Amino acid sequence: MNNDQLYERYQRQLILQGFGAEAQQKLLSASILVIGAGGLGCPLLQYLVAAGLGSIGIVDDDVVSLSNLHRQVLYNVQMIGRPKTDCAVEVLRQLNPQVKFTVYNERLTNKNAATILSAFDVVVDGSDNFATRYLVNDACLLLNKPLVYGAISQYEGQVAVFNVQQNSERSANYRDLFPHPPKEGEVLNCAEAGVLGVLPGIIGSMMANETIKLVTGTGTVLANKLFTYNTLNNQTYELELSKRSETMSLIPATIDALQQTDYEWLCSTASLVNEIDATVFNELIAEGKTAIVDVREKDEQPVVTEFSHIQISLSQLQQHASWLTEDTIIVFCQTGKRSAAAAKQLTELFSSSKKIYSLKGGIQQWMQQQKQTV
Repeated sequence: MNNDQLYERYQRQLILQGFGAEAQQKLLSASILVIGAGGLGCPLLQYLVAAGLGSIGIVDDDVVSLSNLHRQVLYNVQMIGRPKTDCAVEVLRQLNPQVKFTVYNERLTNKNAATILSAFDVVVDGSDNFATRYLVNDACLLLNKPLVYGAISQYEGQVAVFNVQQNSERSANYRDLFPHPPKEGEVLNCAEAGVLGVLPGIIGSMMANETIKLVTGTGTVLANKLFTYNTLNNQTYELELSKRSETMSLIPATIDALQQTDYEWLCSTASLVNEIDATVFNELIAEGKTAIVDVREKDEQPVVTEFSHIQISLSQLQQHASWLTEDTIIVFCQTGKRSAAAAKQLTELFSSSKKIYSLKGGIQQWMQQQKQTV
């Protein structure tokens, strides 16, 4: 692309007071890693590519599904079943063929995180689980990488910029805000709690804005601040963050230590409960001597009519545990996260007097498996 074409493409940015050719050149020279090509990743990638980021890495091991399409606007029905990374790059190259893409069609883990992150100037985390968020934060600290963070749930989202060099020290990081990860089921993800489709578009665009400001030095980034936005009432507020002296003791001291840290285990209750798969679940249903409990909230979809069960939400479980008189109890939820937490509660409550199980993968996975066997 010659200079005339470059000017035409980015003309509206180049004429901005306080931006200009210098800022545009910084974008063209920058390398950004985007973790997650889902709800947040889709708008984030589109605006970074359109703005003229020179090199973009994308990490995601998921495939496009029908349930993605109400919010993940890079994809369409013809892409269902294909890797998100491949589909994203296919569309994004049509938007701006000058951008260099590096695709990681794999899950970010403690084993590969340092290698992947080290190749980029800025890391942008659009993941949807706490294990990845803590892993990314800790890796960025060890590698001295600035981190743009965003998260969404239901009607509310949040944005922050962590680990930014300010004068002689780094700004607050994710662990200064949330020192310890919650266990599974304590904070629901979008698959469990739902999300309004436009919300990731809003928050993802804000993450792109923070990334552009960070790269170009334009404006003031959300360092030492957490910005939140509520779609129901358009309420926004900023929470001031500060570094905490005890935070660094929670972070692995070296890359080798990071690679030995099991972040999935740190954010999981699964290792503390007995999980059963669909086959064993069906066998116990057939025996008919088992209490089956739906621990989702009332009116959550899908409605279960395939077998007899009772509904006690996770928040009410201990209060109504006396209803469960059978020796064997199976709990289920949407994806298996809340049921793992429920099984842990019941195991602690009943000690060894009952057999407590959680349905692995939740009712969604069970229903999909039943359709495949018909």
